[in-house]
Amino acid sequence: MGDSVVNLTVHGIGETCRTLDPGEDLTWVSVERFEQVMDAVVNRPDVRITFDDGNDSDLEIALPRLLERGLQAEFFVLAGELGKPGRLDEDGVRTLVASGMRVGSHGWAHRDWRRVSAREAEQELAQAHAVLSEVSGRRVSRVAIPFGSYDRRVLARLRRAGVSRAYTSDGGRARPGGWLQARTSLKHDLDSAWIERVLHAGTSLRDLGARLYKRTRG
Repeated sequence: MGDSVVNLTVHGIGETCRTLDPGEDLTWVSVERFEQVMDAVVNRPDVRITFDDGNDSDLEIALPRLLERGLQAEFFVLAGELGKPGRLDEDGVRTLVASGMRVGSHGWAHRDWRRVSAREAEQELAQAHAVLSEVSGRRVSRVAIPFGSYDRRVLARLRRAGVSRAYTSDGGRARPGGWLQARTSLKHDLDSAWIERVLHAGTSLRDLGARLYKRTRG
């Protein structure tokens, strides 16, 4: 599998400091389980670590544990949620960047990009990228698609917006240099068997079929 990578997605870690959206608890993991995964990916250049939603646990819990293990990660932040309870603020974003992490966009308000209006799409892409670029001091051109919800029209809109890489939540492995990157989210009930399966398995025909369907629908 030397020609592919595994992209992992972390959402929240530890105790929650805000009201979670329906189903969000399923991807919220304990500190112990997060550490278990991070220990498993040390010295694994075929594994990339990403974070979605801009939760304050990215800074308070994840960052020191990444640095302890010599790991780097990419944090996809909701620009319109900066500074809200339980979320990263501008100083937190700058701390991530200063610590050697990369910051990307998860949009503005965690909307489904298949269902946004033209005005909302402008906010989700252009405005969110501008805000995060200014805050981080780095050009932001990578996105993580909210809910993993996309179709051919969303992908075309992302390309027109100058997005250099788009991450999904399709599961399975991805080509290292691919524009569209499948990811696998950590689950609240993950265990050693889950880690082993995700890090060493290939991409199933079901995952491949789902990716093709999403890319061509709409």
